[in-house]
Amino acid sequence: MNIKPFFRFIAVDPVNLSLKGKLLSVLSSAIAILVIAGVTRQFGVGSAGPIIVASMGASAVILFILPSSPLAQPWPLVGGQLVSAAIGVACAQTVADTVWASGCAVGGSILAMLLLRCLHPPGAATALTPVISGDLADYSFVLMPVGINVAVMLLMAVAINRWVLRYGYPTATPLSSNTKPVHSALIQPSQRIGISEQDVELALENMGRFMDVSTGDLSKLLTDAQLQSFKRHRGNISCADIMVRDVLTVEYGTEVQDAWKTMHGGKLNALPVIDRAHRVIGIITWNDFFKFINVEAHETFSEKFRAFIRRTPDVSTGKPEAVGHIMASPVSVMPESSHIAGLIPLMANQGYRQIPIVNDENRLVGMVYQANLIAALYNRSHDHAKN
Repeated sequence: MNIKPFFRFIAVDPVNLSLKGKLLSVLSSAIAILVIAGVTRQFGVGSAGPIIVASMGASAVILFILPSSPLAQPWPLVGGQLVSAAIGVACAQTVADTVWASGCAVGGSILAMLLLRCLHPPGAATALTPVISGDLADYSFVLMPVGINVAVMLLMAVAINRWVLRYGYPTATPLSSNTKPVHSALIQPSQRIGISEQDVELALENMGRFMDVSTGDLSKLLTDAQLQSFKRHRGNISCADIMVRDVLTVEYGTEVQDAWKTMHGGKLNALPVIDRAHRVIGIITWNDFFKFINVEAHETFSEKFRAFIRRTPDVSTGKPEAVGHIMASPVSVMPESSHIAGLIPLMANQGYRQIPIVNDENRLVGMVYQANLIAALYNRSHDHAKN
């Protein structure tokens, strides 16, 4: 008998965590259980019953190792545990036979969690607790200790995941809805390229089985995989290879009139704003000049625009006089060593027409415009076609 296939399954790590991540998750779980038990005992629970239900250990595994799972979110934790506890007490009181009561408690709790959209696997274990322990077959069990356990567990999950494990918990899960055709003009910029969350939701529905990962995380994973594939097929083209190096700049204190002359004279659509160390602190575009003009005034637009950019001779003024007062900040920048694949989501999804490029010291060394990126992609595709 060949036993090698069995070892292949044993060798698979069910969680993709580094050794440091695993140790932090273990420590977080232990601390959470200690706090839950200690707080519950302070409420006077423990003299007539347990200070903590055993299923809290399973909840800790889900919350601190799989915090992005839909099963680990606040409503599944709270609803799943409390509803299951109530059903377990009801089964213990109404069904005399322990065997039948156990089956009814587990089956009933799972059905209720599915209907209420709060499936939390440890809840089924909570439902069994009143059945196998006759002393807990009272509805006070739902609040003490289960209610207190769940409340403290939720607070610990939010605090530890955000401040210790650095996970974005809770993870926002979009409401499911019937997918309808969307007109291209109504598509949001973030949905124009790559794989959207709607695409992932449709794929999961077609698969017909549950996957323990949020659609947002799965969408990000697939998008990152697309970028890696792009890098592999397009070759190693960095931002430094396609950027414009001689870039006109302005500083925070540059007068609006001088900045406009620089942009107009250079036929530029944007100017990076830098500090004395040549680090990017903002950017100005044509829109930044126009947004301060009152179009409802009686003068013509040309008159109003000239009045805006003209230097005010008085000591006091009611309009912005320096670039720092009209610039957009903060600014998305890219390191010069980065692959051009990183520019695609910034320009295609977020609508940027130019991206400042910085060196290792975060100092401005160039700019990449949409035309530069398009030319690089076209030339690379042309080279592939000839080969």
